[in-house]
Amino acid sequence: MHAQIVLFDGFDPLDVIAPYEGLHAGGAASGGLVTVELVSAEGPREVVSGTGGLALRATAGLDPERADLVLVPGASGRVGEPGEAAVHTPGAGDRQQDEPVPVLLGRTLTTGLPALLRTAVADPGVTVAAVCGGTLVLAMAGLLEGRHATTHHLGLDMLDATGVHAVRARVVDDGDVVTGAGVTSGLDLALHLLEREVGPRVAHAVEELFAHERRGIVWRDRGPVAAAL
Repeated sequence: MHAQIVLFDGFDPLDVIAPYEGLHAGGAASGGLVTVELVSAEGPREVVSGTGGLALRATAGLDPERADLVLVPGASGRVGEPGEAAVHTPGAGDRQQDEPVPVLLGRTLTTGLPALLRTAVADPGVTVAAVCGGTLVLAMAGLLEGRHATTHHLGLDMLDATGVHAVRARVVDDGDVVTGAGVTSGLDLALHLLEREVGPRVAHAVEELFAHERRGIVWRDRGPVAAAL
């Protein structure tokens, strides 16, 4: 399984690093059955996150034809409304810092990312995953209508508004679309994907290595509807 994790301006570093490390460790534990790289819609470049100007380097362009898994992170910044203006941090020059998360997420729609994600979603051989606000990127691009998904709890209403069946769960597995909730769910998401695609022994080895126990049930659209409790 080859995974491409997408970087965009203002991304949340933990949304990227947690699944990257989990999948990379899964590759080591499986003898190379999993590979992972950081990509961007524009190709190789340094991409600045929304957390203190921390930057990571995309080593390639997002290419769904080369990927079995495409993972979209959320953004890091202030909780705010889409109409808010950016705040300039003293000493940061012309770079706008501390922008509201909705602004950062919405800006991805003006790049080449939505078209590339549309190609990935349309390919039955590619699993598209997202962490936190990454689900909102997919939803705002019109790629999740009628699907089950989750995101940060502050964004669940927005998911509903875009025609998505929003689920309040840690990880939601909707077949070729797998989503995680808040920022720390990225590790749980990676472990679930390792278990699903490579096997529970590899996932368990990574879980032990990271001293991390997954939280909650992975929600799937199966079985009877639960009665009110």
